[in-house]
Amino acid sequence: MLTRRALLAALAAPPRLAIRKLVTRKHTIAGRDYLFLEIQTDGGITGLGEGSISGRVEIVERAIEWFRPFLEGKDAGGIEDHWNRNYYELSRYREGAVLQTALAAIDIALWDIEAKRLGEPLWRLLGAADARPMRVYFSHWSHDLDPRTPERLSQLAARTKAEGWTCVKWVLPKGGSEAERRRRLVAEVEAVRKGGGPELEIALEMWETFSVRSAIDFALAVAPFHPLFLEEPAWREMPQALGEIAAHSPIALAGGEGLVSRFQFKQLLDARGARIVQPDVIHCGGITEIRKIASLAETYGAEISPHMFYGPIAHIASLQSMAGVHNFLIQEWDASRQPLLREITRSTFPDVVQGRVTLPNAPGLGIEMDWELLDRKYPYRAQSLRPPGGN
Repeated sequence: MLTRRALLAALAAPPRLAIRKLVTRKHTIAGRDYLFLEIQTDGGITGLGEGSISGRVEIVERAIEWFRPFLEGKDAGGIEDHWNRNYYELSRYREGAVLQTALAAIDIALWDIEAKRLGEPLWRLLGAADARPMRVYFSHWSHDLDPRTPERLSQLAARTKAEGWTCVKWVLPKGGSEAERRRRLVAEVEAVRKGGGPELEIALEMWETFSVRSAIDFALAVAPFHPLFLEEPAWREMPQALGEIAAHSPIALAGGEGLVSRFQFKQLLDARGARIVQPDVIHCGGITEIRKIASLAETYGAEISPHMFYGPIAHIASLQSMAGVHNFLIQEWDASRQPLLREITRSTFPDVVQGRVTLPNAPGLGIEMDWELLDRKYPYRAQSLRPPGGN
C-alpha cells in the first residue's frame, strides 16, 4: 500500500507521454533548404527537431519516415534507450550523414519533449546551473563583401569589432596559382588583424582545398597574425594527413563537421588531426551523441567548437547541448541570418550581445516556430538540389 507521502508524490509527478505522431516540414529560405520535425505526444506537448542537410533534405525526410513505426506509440521518455535502439538494433548498416541526421532530428525533439514535460529549460537537464552567456563567432563573415580587397576587409573588421563581436571566420577564396592564392590570403588575414586589432580573433575555413605541403606552408605564413584555428585544410577522410599538418602547424587545427559519430572522432583524435573538434549536432546523432563526443575530446585534451550553419532549432539545440560542457570553446553562428531566424521563431530566437548568446529560460529548447508564416512565405522549392549532369 502507498503511504500518503508516496501517493502525493505520485500525483504531483509530471505524467508520462506517449509519442502520437511525427510530422516533417520542408521550407526553402533565401536559397537554402531546411527540414524540421515535430514529434507530437498524447499529452499535448510537441517536441521540435531539425534535419537540414545540404542537397539531401528529401532523403533525410524518408529516413525519418523509416524510423516512424519504431517510435509512434512508445513512451517519449528514455531518450538514451531510443537512441541505442535506433542506432544499434534496427540495422547493422547504421552510420552515414543521412541516417545520423534523421536520428539527430528525432533525438533533439525527444529532449525538447522531456524538458517541456518537466517544465525546465533544456540546459538545466543537461547539467548547467544557469543560462550563462555562451561565446559564438560570426561565420561566413565576409561572404557578401564585394569588391573584396584588403582595405575593405580591414574596414569590415573594425566595424564588426565595434558591434561587439569577438571572433570572425571566413572561407578562404580559391582561384589563381598556389603562390598567388597564398599571397592573396595572407594579405587578407593581415588586413583583418590590422582592422580588428589583437582582440578580434580570427578563424579560417580552409575548405579542404590544401595539400599537406601547401597547408603547412600557409600555416607558417599566417602564424604571425595569430589565428585562433585553421579549419579542415585537407580532406576530412584523411585523419593521418591532418595529423601531419597539425604536427608542423603553429596554429591549432579544427575539424569534424562532416564526421557523424564518436567513433569517427576517435580516429581524428588518435591521429592528432585536430586540437578543436567541430561536430554538428544535427549530423552526428543529436544532443545525446554530441555530448559523448565532447567527453571523448576532453580525454585527449581537445576543445569543442560545434559546427552550425542551419536553422533556428539546430542553432539552439547545439548551444543547449554545450551547457555545462567543460571543454566548450565557442560555437559557429549564422549571424547574417539573425533577423530571419528571429522572424520565423516569433522573436524567441536569442540575440547575440557582445559576441555571446544567453540561452532561453523557457521550458525545452525555448523557441517557437511560426509554421503559418513559414508555409506562407517560405514554401519548399528544393533549391539546393543539383539536377543530374549539372555542376
